[in-house]
Amino acid sequence: MMKIVTFLILTSLISCTKNNDKADGYGNFEATEVTISSEANGNIEYLKLEEGVILQPETQVGLVDTTQLYYSKQQLIASKATIYSKSRNVLSQRSVLQEQLKTTLIEKKRIENMFAENAATKRQVDEIVGKVNVLNEQIKSVATQNDPIVNDVRSIDVQIEKINDQIEKCKIINPIKGTVLAKYAEPNEVTAFGKPLYKIADITEMTLRVYVDETQLPKIKIGQIVSVKIDFGKEMKSYQGTISWISSSAEFTPKIIQTKEERVNLVYAVKVKVKNDGVLKIGMPAEMWIK
Repeated sequence: MMKIVTFLILTSLISCTKNNDKADGYGNFEATEVTISSEANGNIEYLKLEEGVILQPETQVGLVDTTQLYYSKQQLIASKATIYSKSRNVLSQRSVLQEQLKTTLIEKKRIENMFAENAATKRQVDEIVGKVNVLNEQIKSVATQNDPIVNDVRSIDVQIEKINDQIEKCKIINPIKGTVLAKYAEPNEVTAFGKPLYKIADITEMTLRVYVDETQLPKIKIGQIVSVKIDFGKEMKSYQGTISWISSSAEFTPKIIQTKEERVNLVYAVKVKVKNDGVLKIGMPAEMWIK
C-alpha cells in the first residue's frame, strides 16, 4: 500500500512539473509587408499576378494606359520640329553674313596693304573697317534672335523627358522578391496615383516577435541560436531561430501573454529570425525556448 501511495505522489509531481514547463517567450510571426501603389492615373491594361504567387524583383507585372501620354509626346515632337525650322532660317542668315564677312575681311586686308603703299586713301580704309563692323553686329543680332529659339527647344526637350518619365511610371514594376499577400485591383479598372494595387512580402525568412521579462535578458544576446515551436496538429513543431534584435527599453506586456500576472509586468521585445519551410504564416503564434 505504501509503494502505491509513493508512486502516485511521484507521478503527480512529474505531471505538475511538466505542466509548469513554460516557454521563455511568446509571440507572433511577422514579415515586412510592402504595399505597391500606382504611380499613374488611368485604365489598367493588364496586371499579371495572383495572391500566393512569388514575384521576382524588377519584373513588370502590369501596365496603366499610356495613350494620352503618347499623343502628348508626339505633339511636342511636332512642335520641336517647327521650332527647328525657324532656327534653321536664322542660322542660314548667319551663314550668309559670315560668308560676306570673310569676303569683306579679304578686301579689308587688300585695301590696308594698298594704303601702306600709298595706293589707297584713308577714306577707303575707314569704309572697309566700317563694313566689317556692321557685318559683325549683324551676326551678333542674328545669334541673339536664335537664343530664344534654342531655349524653346530645351523647354520642349524637358517636357518630352517628363512625359517619358510618366510613361515609365505607367509600368507596374515589382520592386522586391516576395509572395503576393493581397491583390487590390484588376485589369480594366481605373486606377489613380497612390492607389494600392497589391501587397507583397518576403516570407522565405520570418520574424518572430516575442517578449521576455527582465530576469531573462542576461540569458539572451543578438546572434544567439534559440528554439522556436509552433502548434502542429497534436504536437509541437520545432525550428531553429536566431535572435536578431533586442529592445533597449521596456514596455507593458501585450495581450498575447496569457496569464493575468504576466500581463501586468514590463517586458522587452525580441526579434527572432526563422527560415520558413512554407508552414509559417504571418500572425501565427509561436514560442521561443532558450537552449
